[in-house]
Amino acid sequence: MDHRLASLGDSYINLAYSLALSNRTGKPSGAKVKGRALAEALRKAELREYLPSRMTRHMLADAAEALIVYAWLNKYITLEESVAILEKVENPVEGLNNLLVTLRNRITFP
Repeated sequence: MDHRLASLGDSYINLAYSLALSNRTGKPSGAKVKGRALAEALRKAELREYLPSRMTRHMLADAAEALIVYAWLNKYITLEESVAILEKVENPVEGLNNLLVTLRNRITFP
């Protein structure tokens, strides 16, 4: 729910996804992750239950970005691990889901 974390998380996830895509295709790529993909991955990772009930898709995407960068800042995951998880699958929602599930298993939620 922290907007500053979400802003940094937006940059982090776009970098990680761009690196993963570059590794997968063998060509440099600068890609942006869509909010829809982040929101759907957050739901699939069963993290929605930890958030307030009335949230827009944009707010859910921000929450996912904030969580991902929080995990990186607190050394629950490295950039290299994030990239490796994202590059294993072509579907961005599945890759983001796998990343969020990894974080869900490493971070203790109330």
